[in-house]
Amino acid sequence: MSDEFRITAVSSLMKSRVFAVERRTVEHRDRSFHRDVVTHPGAVAILARDADGRVGVLRQYRAPFDRATLEIPAGTLDVEAEEPLDAAKRELEEELGCVANSWRLLGRFMVSPGWSTQLMHIYEASDLTVRDRRPAGPEETASTIDWYSPEELRDVLFAEPAIDSTMAVALNQVYGQFFERR
Repeated sequence: MSDEFRITAVSSLMKSRVFAVERRTVEHRDRSFHRDVVTHPGAVAILARDADGRVGVLRQYRAPFDRATLEIPAGTLDVEAEEPLDAAKRELEEELGCVANSWRLLGRFMVSPGWSTQLMHIYEASDLTVRDRRPAGPEETASTIDWYSPEELRDVLFAEPAIDSTMAVALNQVYGQFFERR
């Protein structure tokens, strides 16, 4: 099926620090159409678990929702030629102030394939050593960190108006059916 579609032109609509938007002209059989696409370098997210099995979570302000959200540490692949695992290690230290001795890739997923090229790499980090936190940017600097047992985290998340999809994927990968109501 994909060989029936062909991108014939790309024009830039805007560029920001984190992403760009381009208009793609696509041909399919005897017609063409346009799609506006957010291009993104990709990102990483980390489900960090301490020696007691608690999960490290950030509460930080997010402008798109104009409120603080509850999230696992995450960040953009914004360092040239940096591998996703290296970015995950950097983000874990920046956001939670931790270094992990054990890493496991939980999976990769397309965040929103209908309009974005963003690919998310999710890792589990354990055997943690706490160091100095190095937050970057105003949202991270003002963020708070909490450590929750899986049971506590389930209760906290059910009280939230919406749940971060990246955290939901990570929790379901590690705990299986994490969001099944009790």
